[in-house]
Amino acid sequence: MLTVKPAWKKWRLLNDHGRHIWAFKPVSDQIDQHLHNAETVSDEEIAQFAEDFRFDSSINPNSADQVYRHSAISNQFQPFDGLVPQAKSAEDQAVIDSLVKGINYFSYLQCEDGHWPGDYGGPLFLLPGLLIASYISGTPFPKAHREMMKLYIFNHQNPDAGWGMHIEGESTMFGTVMQYVSLRILGVDKEHPAIVKARNWIKNNGGAAGAPSWGKFYLAVMNLYDWRGFNSLFPEMWLLPKWLPMHPSRYWCHCRMVYLPMAYCQAHRFQAPEDELVLSLREELYENFDSIDWPKQRDAVCDKDRYYTPSGVLKWMNLFTNTYEKFASSRLRKKTTDYILKYLDAEDQQTQYIDIGPVSKAINSICIWHAYGKDSDRFKRHVERWYDYLWVAEDGMKMNGYNGSQLWDTALATRAILESDLGKRFPKTIEKSYRFIERSQIKSEHSTHAEFFRHPMIGSWPFSTADNGWPVSDCTAEGLSAALSIHRSGLVEAVIDEQRMKQAIDIILSYQNTNGGWSTYELTRAPRWLEKLNPSEVFADIMIDYSWTECSAACLISLMESQEDYPTYKNDEISKAISAGLGFIIKQQKADGSWYGGWAVCFTYATWFAVETLSKALNKGYYDDTVLADSINKACAFLVGKQKADGGWGESFKSCSDLVYTEAATSQSVNTAWALLTLLSGNFQDKSVIDKGIRVLLNKQTELGDWHQENISGVFNYNCMITYANYRNIFPIWALNRYCRIYNLRMLEK
Repeated sequence: MLTVKPAWKKWRLLNDHGRHIWAFKPVSDQIDQHLHNAETVSDEEIAQFAEDFRFDSSINPNSADQVYRHSAISNQFQPFDGLVPQAKSAEDQAVIDSLVKGINYFSYLQCEDGHWPGDYGGPLFLLPGLLIASYISGTPFPKAHREMMKLYIFNHQNPDAGWGMHIEGESTMFGTVMQYVSLRILGVDKEHPAIVKARNWIKNNGGAAGAPSWGKFYLAVMNLYDWRGFNSLFPEMWLLPKWLPMHPSRYWCHCRMVYLPMAYCQAHRFQAPEDELVLSLREELYENFDSIDWPKQRDAVCDKDRYYTPSGVLKWMNLFTNTYEKFASSRLRKKTTDYILKYLDAEDQQTQYIDIGPVSKAINSICIWHAYGKDSDRFKRHVERWYDYLWVAEDGMKMNGYNGSQLWDTALATRAILESDLGKRFPKTIEKSYRFIERSQIKSEHSTHAEFFRHPMIGSWPFSTADNGWPVSDCTAEGLSAALSIHRSGLVEAVIDEQRMKQAIDIILSYQNTNGGWSTYELTRAPRWLEKLNPSEVFADIMIDYSWTECSAACLISLMESQEDYPTYKNDEISKAISAGLGFIIKQQKADGSWYGGWAVCFTYATWFAVETLSKALNKGYYDDTVLADSINKACAFLVGKQKADGGWGESFKSCSDLVYTEAATSQSVNTAWALLTLLSGNFQDKSVIDKGIRVLLNKQTELGDWHQENISGVFNYNCMITYANYRNIFPIWALNRYCRIYNLRMLEK
């Protein structure tokens, strides 16, 4: 059985209807008692942490989620004891056995509430924001957590002594300065060898003032940077007429919900008090803090960080807004900050204090502490939710890129398992996943949703949990598709009734943009030229909610599936939406036959989504079948041209940032599965190509039924990668299951 190291046993994941929190030596399964023993950590236990969480990122910077997985498997795993279908050929039997073994293993990772938890880390700038919030507010994490956070940061220091923006990235000023400050907040001495090397890296690469704007912001609130060196965010923009195309309500929701609390902090020119740590850090990070010409640092960005070059339009706007700061009306500024605080309060209430994501979570916490105080109920509720974002793996304690990917992973896993009738051999797994999917559908509207620019949400599904409550187009689509699959399986009694299914359909229809595509959380609310105001330097396409191939494909698939079950419901409207959506996807195809993936790595991912959709639309009257078939054939030809010598496929994250298909050094299980799903759905005729890929998945599977964690597989905004630990199970299972269904493996019951 799998090894569970002594220090790993001290940490346990507590669950409550999708909410999960790691507890140190928990006294019970009650999630509200997770901190009971967090301060009672001995020197011996800390030494054991250092031993058992030693992690060599030079081998693979991606943790394999061993703390959770090894514990779950060791506690309860049993080999599959049901009837395994028997095939007439040994080759077919190997596929069936692998599939059964894969589903069986994965079922033991499922929580009792029905979701699959997992590592959703990867970005290295998330945890520092939370640590800065904890330091400024005088709310330190418990000792056990602090020690684990130190280990995580040290484990991901690059050989050149810096840190990247994400775990596979080369060192950047943003990554290095943020980890440096974090380690010092966590109590690491400035003469620690790793700290000394990192300090030299910072100085050798131009100094901390070269951090991009998000880094400048965090340094400013820590009193390690002067606000005069930060380009104005022009908080008064929130008071402009809402019909203006540049009104912040028209931004992509993640963009506006990050810059909203940033604007509050800048408007108040808030900075931490000058204490011993702050004064020391100023000396450590700069040659001479007091002599820096701060206004000249506004646009200074280290060459290693810059991904997106600010436009001339933004530079002119900065000239105006920076000048405005000198003459800003205090009365108008107060009106602005009062409005922003009201908005922040609404966001907290709408999300049960989880907030939309980790960056806004940290900065919102600072704002609420500043506005209401450390002892306020609002701030205490914020602190309670900090722990929802933390995850423990064999590389230490990290901050996830959301409060988890619970609904998303569960919906995809359900669809993967039910791809063929073989999945019906796991009825308890499906029953549990259905309970979670049902519970996660959003059933009511927030009273302030319209006032604060939220898209309607009744009938939708979120990415993580119902508490988070931000509806997402493709999560709604996957939730609907999973529910339809479960209902069709006959394994459960339908609890999501017809009205709720139709509400989901209505929400999906409401998300469609005028270009025929679907964006993420909301409709596209502003023209593309608004991107010229992107101030981030490290991310692209953040200003508006763009239509994406993957979101559009997921929505189209769910609409086509819903027409099969509810053929008379809004038939004409849905058919028109599907036709327009197919047109959007066709237009997104590149000349080489591929599609660019904005949310995973990368061309194999989006190409699977696109071909899955086009294949499902064939011969249904939605679109010109000749065009659909030609597009599918081009996509299959593209993938065949990328197949590696061993029969698999492998993409590097560089595909995402460089916008060109970039080979990974080796075949990757996840990319291979996406390519196989594409070829199988696209009715690719050369079965030998597919068989080679299937053999790669079989050879990569472990004895218990897992697949090894390989390269990072998720991405956002082109330039930051993120972990989806469950993808290594979901998609190989899906590909093997589809292979069984498509080729109708001649199965004979024992």
